[in-house]
Amino acid sequence: MSASTPRPGSHGTIVTVAPTGAEHAKADVPNLPVTLDELVSTAKDCERVGAAMIHVHIRGEDTKPSLDLGRLKDTVAALRAETNLVVQLSSGGAVTDPEEHRLRVLEAMPDSASCTMGTVNFGDDVFMNRWEFVVELHKRMRERGIVPEYEIFDLGQLTSLHRLLDKHGLPAGGHVHVDLVMGVPGGMAGDTETLAAALRLIPEGATFSATGVGRSSIPVMLASLSAGGHLRVGMEDTISYARGERVKDNAQLVARASGLARIAQRPPLSPDEVRKLIGVQQSG
Repeated sequence: MSASTPRPGSHGTIVTVAPTGAEHAKADVPNLPVTLDELVSTAKDCERVGAAMIHVHIRGEDTKPSLDLGRLKDTVAALRAETNLVVQLSSGGAVTDPEEHRLRVLEAMPDSASCTMGTVNFGDDVFMNRWEFVVELHKRMRERGIVPEYEIFDLGQLTSLHRLLDKHGLPAGGHVHVDLVMGVPGGMAGDTETLAAALRLIPEGATFSATGVGRSSIPVMLASLSAGGHLRVGMEDTISYARGERVKDNAQLVARASGLARIAQRPPLSPDEVRKLIGVQQSG
């Protein structure tokens, strides 16, 4: 699909918030939401200012990243009870999490889950995603009716996505949605040229969001909006709002993204509009 081809949903913008992640320590980032109460409060604030989807990593009592299934189920239930957001769980966890724990995330039955399309150097670590694991994740999501968001950290992973779809068919919901994660040390650059190159490789009819990590946050947002794409922002990906200014909270980042979407005359889509666009079955 060329960068000039209109995409479904191009009249509006999916704004996803990724509030926590697995990289930042609470001791270093005191305003990072790590408890369930903090996460729900953050979700409600972000929904009010334009977020339609939340990309969730959870933490344990020790504030460290966790894939505890009971906590995941409680988190999904609380977010559904308190917000109308599309609930997307990370199947990536932390780089040290074993595959079986990452697959078990799906038992919490979120609306959506991430599916990273390959292994990538992640700073000083390696984020391992073997082909067999990716295929298993794709199949289990389809069996459960969970819509995948295919996480792309480098251009070759889009080639792998074509291979996955050709060999194993469309995902649950029948629509392909990808997130271009840009600016990770070890992955693709967070700039307009790289985003344009990625668009030439995105499957026909797919929609895409883009995530700019760190200082690439604003350039990636602007590039994505200009190309008909959607946005993911949040403290998982950046804790700086501007040079020398720390992020106040996740809602601050969502408000900026929503404002830019309106300037681009593609205002934030509602959660129900996003469900329809990416093929999420209405819960309940």
